[in-house]
Amino acid sequence: MQNQRNMIWAVVLMGVILIGWDLGLRYFYPHLGDKHAVTAAPSAAAPVPATGAPARPTANAAAPAGSDAAPAKPTREGGLQVAEDQAAEAIDLRAALAAPTRVAIDAPGVKGSINLVGAVLDDLTLNRHRETSDPNSPPVRLFSPAGSPAQHFAQVGWVGDNGLATPAGNTLWQADGKRLTQSTPVTLRWANATGQTFTIRYAIDANYMLSVAQSVTNAAPAPITLRPFALVNRTDRTASLDTWQVHSGPIGAFDGTVNFASHYKDIAAAGEIAPAGQANWIGFTDIYWLSALIPDGNSRPAGSYRALGGGLFRADLVYPAVTVAPNQTTSQSLRVFAGAKENSVLEAYEKQGIANFSLTIDWGWFRWFEKPIFWLLDSLFKAVKNFGVAIILLTLIVRGAMFPVAQRQFASMAAMRAIQPKMKAIQERYKDDKPRAQQEIMALYKEEGVNPLAGCLPMFLQIPVFFALYKVLVLTIEMRHQPFVAWIHDLSAPDPTHVLNLFGLLPFTPPGFMGIGVLAIALGATMWLQFKLQPAAMDPSQQQVMSLMPWMMMFVMSTFASGLLIYWITSNLLTIAQQRYLYSRHPQLKAQAAKDQTDIDRQVKRDGKSGNEKV
Repeated sequence: MQNQRNMIWAVVLMGVILIGWDLGLRYFYPHLGDKHAVTAAPSAAAPVPATGAPARPTANAAAPAGSDAAPAKPTREGGLQVAEDQAAEAIDLRAALAAPTRVAIDAPGVKGSINLVGAVLDDLTLNRHRETSDPNSPPVRLFSPAGSPAQHFAQVGWVGDNGLATPAGNTLWQADGKRLTQSTPVTLRWANATGQTFTIRYAIDANYMLSVAQSVTNAAPAPITLRPFALVNRTDRTASLDTWQVHSGPIGAFDGTVNFASHYKDIAAAGEIAPAGQANWIGFTDIYWLSALIPDGNSRPAGSYRALGGGLFRADLVYPAVTVAPNQTTSQSLRVFAGAKENSVLEAYEKQGIANFSLTIDWGWFRWFEKPIFWLLDSLFKAVKNFGVAIILLTLIVRGAMFPVAQRQFASMAAMRAIQPKMKAIQERYKDDKPRAQQEIMALYKEEGVNPLAGCLPMFLQIPVFFALYKVLVLTIEMRHQPFVAWIHDLSAPDPTHVLNLFGLLPFTPPGFMGIGVLAIALGATMWLQFKLQPAAMDPSQQQVMSLMPWMMMFVMSTFASGLLIYWITSNLLTIAQQRYLYSRHPQLKAQAAKDQTDIDRQVKRDGKSGNEKV
């Protein structure tokens, strides 16, 4: 009867876990794995207003249409979620980019344009990344003009003292070229009526880095005082999901330490946040994308984040004031990163002197373990050209490395089985004195040289590998939209198949915790087979709970990335093969396991018969 009650409680607990898991996912991870979510988007014809205020640039770009409405909950990849915003974005983008006042950008990593009205870098798409797993889908758009629903842009300029006329948001610049390429920089010029000439020189590399050099030449008879600034302006409506394990939002390195502490809601509440320390770089990150300002190493600008209202935010670099004597020129250089967080690209920039730039990927505390797993997985992918196959090979390597541990585990289990009669005798002798029984059993372990925890070691060793692979699949853009075989077109997203609607043949979508696919079923089946091969638990109730565990995990894991399930399924199959081999090496363990299972089945039968008689 007690066993039946334990079983009922176990089933109830599993039901609570399944339903609670689904509700939690729906709240914290809406549209989890939505492969159609896009990143930053569209457009705007609205010019960037003047930058103003001596201390800092305070100008505000026009708020996008619909910015007063509550934004949709962010998704894993980010992007506009409301159909009206997406439609308005497309219209605004067509209008803004049709203007003749644009200098085209055509580089290996990005395409786009610079708006000569305001000298704003507000149109960038990423050549190497697509919106969806369909290779024919449009490229990811990162920068969009001011006033569009997905506005996101970068700008440099000056703030003048004593009424000095500096370029404003509606200033029309003149360019010395029509196309910015890797081999052809472009310089913009504008002169005011009091003798100052302002220039901005743009250059771009093969990836996502623009070098920007701005200068002022003073041809007036009196000195002038002004301060350079740079900013990144964006809306949070296109932000990706910010969670406890993956940061999305304001980011920067100050005195060499990457700061993940600021969030959009924090800046909105405070109005402005200025992290302590010298800004090595500052900007905004999504899970896969980054826009950042990197000052020249010899300069010491102040870095801060500012809320502009209407869901708009800005990252600023404001330099100390400089005085330009008559017939003299002052210059200030910086770099603007606007692109994908590809690990190799970030590490290359880091080697060029950008402090901890590769940590814009939020590896977390365990990057010392995650990055080697990523390196190994990426190396395998480069060799076999398929990430699913690379994950299977990674599993083979991990299981092979742990095989000696598994051998010791089975030897320990065999020893544990051999001393079972002695343990039972101790438990019977001291059945009224539990502490003494435990003490005697521990002495028996020591005498026989048996470690009761040895059987848990392989599982504990797999946990960091599993967690590292989970983080790699969630974080790294190298895994994004990588196909495997057949219906699996994105290993970083959940299995798109749903068994309960016959793989889409029936016109409904099952609720989250019921939306199991082929991979989840394979996971449950292989885990069940693995448990069947393990020595049976001595407690019948415990054995019944363990028999349900694979099917509970089938539901829980169905929402995880397909790549993670492939790793786990492969690991289960290898464990099954390994167990069969080791049982052949330890026949006494297999015989004992069969005997234990027979004893447990008899006990369950007796308990059931006894419970029925009492009822």
